[in-house]
Amino acid sequence: MNRSYFADIAPIAYEGPHSKNPLAFRFYDKKRLVMGKTMEKQLRMAVCYWHTFNWDGFDVFGAGTFRRPWHGGPLDQTAADHKLDEAFEFFTRLGLPYFCFHDTDVMAQAQNIREHVSNFLHMVEKIERKMSTSGVKVLWGTANLFSHPRYMAGGATNPDPDVFRFAATQVRHCLEATHRLQGENYVLWGGREGYDTLLNTNLEQEKNQLGRFISMVVEHKHKIGFKGLILIEPKPHEPTKHQYDFDVDTIYGFLRHHGLEKEVKVNIESNHATLSGHSFEHEIAMAVDFGIFGSVDMNRGDPQNGWDTDQFPYDIREITLALYYVLKGGGFTSGGNNFDAKVRRQSVDPVDLFYGHIGAIDVLARGLLNAAAMLEGGELTAFIDQRYADWNSESARTMLEGRATLAAIADAAVASNVTPVAHSGRQEYLENIVSRYTSS
Repeated sequence: MNRSYFADIAPIAYEGPHSKNPLAFRFYDKKRLVMGKTMEKQLRMAVCYWHTFNWDGFDVFGAGTFRRPWHGGPLDQTAADHKLDEAFEFFTRLGLPYFCFHDTDVMAQAQNIREHVSNFLHMVEKIERKMSTSGVKVLWGTANLFSHPRYMAGGATNPDPDVFRFAATQVRHCLEATHRLQGENYVLWGGREGYDTLLNTNLEQEKNQLGRFISMVVEHKHKIGFKGLILIEPKPHEPTKHQYDFDVDTIYGFLRHHGLEKEVKVNIESNHATLSGHSFEHEIAMAVDFGIFGSVDMNRGDPQNGWDTDQFPYDIREITLALYYVLKGGGFTSGGNNFDAKVRRQSVDPVDLFYGHIGAIDVLARGLLNAAAMLEGGELTAFIDQRYADWNSESARTMLEGRATLAAIADAAVASNVTPVAHSGRQEYLENIVSRYTSS
């Protein structure tokens, strides 16, 4: 390879909170212990291949702005190889332990299904060699079932069985490649698994197709011996009007319906959470409560825009609360924080990719420290325990455990002349506690 695109950037090091160096970590000290694990193992951060190396800065109003050496025209094998070289240059200089990819991110463009399989497997061999020499690992892999025109009506939910077959082929080979590369999870991202209008949609048919597709993925996971998690990424809309994987609650109901709630978990994206009308921490807490929390796409949206802007996270309070509920739920197992984020169209220099990631990494590091301190401080947990303490009484337990009928409860309430007393929810007090932990 000729001189690297990133040759002018030295490996990023931790220099401490007083550093003024924009190309250094101020809070991310990967070896620092936080609640018994190093920061690196608590956060398990990954670079995404697609936004970082594939996106050339185009949007619906204009052409690409970045002009990276591997951009321009159809992605042939030479360009795919160049991009792979530069990706691992970036991974190693940034110093994160993981990366994530779609099949079409890494491979030369294919004209048919046989060429797709061949081109992808050709690159998997090269990725395997790069991983061996660099030590960088795969957090998760996924197949792109949304970009090509064949997927304009979805992949697994498409009315054309041949599109379903093409999608199944992509997922089969990408799951096997993820297993070969010792990836720790596999994600099913249903970018177009939904509808734009009910006028041309058979809801029952499409949802049954999606359920069978996911079941086949789980069956194949066990057949090949893949030990990682199968993850679904919730997304409410965009590009379709309605997605079948709208939010965590919707996905859990879908999984229960198809008997998959013990087999599949979720990969939650911050920007998708807010697009569905929820907070980021709400979706994490729901997933933890259902027992399906897996991994996180770490980014943010812009509250003044109504679409998925995929910006790097910068809100310390939001990230603190998100990581608080991650830690409260036991932390990550095989999942982690993937930066599904992209620099802005005007950030055209190689160094801008580092600025975006460094800032986000430090925000997560600060959020982790805040969240751990808040959890160890115990004020929030203690308040909730006290607020619900009366439900531990014998009479209250009989109501929840099925030992009292509706009529028996009502008769007892009248006999004792139950008179509820209002208790403050202390919202402002609790928000002040969060502010105290996040302002230092």
